[in-house]
Amino acid sequence: MTRSIRFAVVGLGHFAQAAILPAIHRQRGATISALVSGTPEKLDELGTRYGVTRLCDYSQYEELLASGEIDAVYIALPNDMHADAAIRAASHGVHVLCEKPMAASSDECRSMVEACQRENVRLMIAYRLHFQSANLHVVDLIQRGTIGTPRVFSSVFSFQVRDGNVRTEDRAGAGPLHDLGIYCINAARYVFRDEPIGVHAHRISNNDDERFKSIEEGVAASLRFRGGRVANFVCSYNAADRSNYEVIGTDGVLEVENAYEYTTPMAVTLVKHGKRKRRSFRKSDQIAAEVQYFVRCIRNEIEPEPSGLEGLADLHIIEAIQEAVRTGQHVPIAPLTGIEEEQHPSPDQAITRPAHGASKLIGVESASR
Repeated sequence: MTRSIRFAVVGLGHFAQAAILPAIHRQRGATISALVSGTPEKLDELGTRYGVTRLCDYSQYEELLASGEIDAVYIALPNDMHADAAIRAASHGVHVLCEKPMAASSDECRSMVEACQRENVRLMIAYRLHFQSANLHVVDLIQRGTIGTPRVFSSVFSFQVRDGNVRTEDRAGAGPLHDLGIYCINAARYVFRDEPIGVHAHRISNNDDERFKSIEEGVAASLRFRGGRVANFVCSYNAADRSNYEVIGTDGVLEVENAYEYTTPMAVTLVKHGKRKRRSFRKSDQIAAEVQYFVRCIRNEIEPEPSGLEGLADLHIIEAIQEAVRTGQHVPIAPLTGIEEEQHPSPDQAITRPAHGASKLIGVESASR
């Protein structure tokens, strides 16, 4: 395939408008060929802005998939809608780039993987940090033994969620664990290059705040890895903005600032033998980087890293954490078939694209206050 890859962006919420649409629009080799939304105002204004004439209501999604007018979908819907949209796309031979979490359950993830394998289409989960220089710099330093053997991972990801945001609704895949905790889980896995074998966790409740009538305020978890390694994290919708992690090794520490963000610069500090060495990373267009990579996978007919199995692995762990919260007990995490063959992000995956300016938003607000 030598022509531009034709994308349909499915779901036009805040992230799609602020990040996905500008990224694809500026991407050589990719074109926004269709928009799918249930809001006519969004379709009209964004269609005009990006020169897109194929504007579809959700009821027209199947017709769009069958039209032959698109090669791929970028799914940016609420989490519990990912699986249906992806499986329907695969059934028409349309490639799938899906936001994380991959789905609301591991069973849905497996169905997505099977559908895409059956139809021989590429399935990639939008782990933008697998291409981001600061996080891959951490991977490189650890692989080179700079801090010795990594022993402890510790992270906090939090913000004050906006009242009435879809993340606070009583629906599958809502809440801070799926939305924020997945970043901490995924980072711990690529830092340790391994899968956790057990977890303790508890729910942070707040029944006095209307935002948390249907979901938890936060979750605290401690993941156990082989060799006595541990990954602790807290994800919260009721704390000040925080998006950091640190890796403590046998011979040093790595501190990562703004580790999970896409709108800010980042920094990595190496603390070793009483000295601190800080390296800064400018804000970049992380979504453009992942789109560039996905286009390459489609053209070259190669399996992406991060694949659907990567998304499944994180949901498998999230479900163990949920069980630990429910029972108050340590929960073993059974090995996931095939995960041992899954690649982890490597330093040579780094792609840096220049950041774009702020986009005018239509009928949406950010998730944070």
